[in-house]
Amino acid sequence: MITDVFCKIINKELDAKIVMEAENWLAIEDINPQAPVHVLIIPKKHFNFIEEADDNDKEILGELMLAIDKVAHEKGIAEKGYRVIINQKEYGGQLVPHFHIHVLGGKKMGPKMIK
Repeated sequence: MITDVFCKIINKELDAKIVMEAENWLAIEDINPQAPVHVLIIPKKHFNFIEEADDNDKEILGELMLAIDKVAHEKGIAEKGYRVIINQKEYGGQLVPHFHIHVLGGKKMGPKMIK
């Protein structure tokens, strides 16, 4: 995994194209988009993986789920639909060691079977 660039973006140490920002999260354009719309929703509180969240994180996790809809509307993909992905650890394809949510859309996506 690479170093946590998300903390640097949150702390404004690195530039990113910000889509939306709230008190507890930040949504940015993915620098390697896999669809016409590819936004990352990142909690400002750092935790590497979902398993590191606990009962004290219920509110922020709920905010992240609600942020998905806000981002989808902001990017104009809510009506036709979109895909939400959370990659976890090496086998799940997580590249940055900071929990985050991918929101992808802007084209019709077919089902993809994992073998």
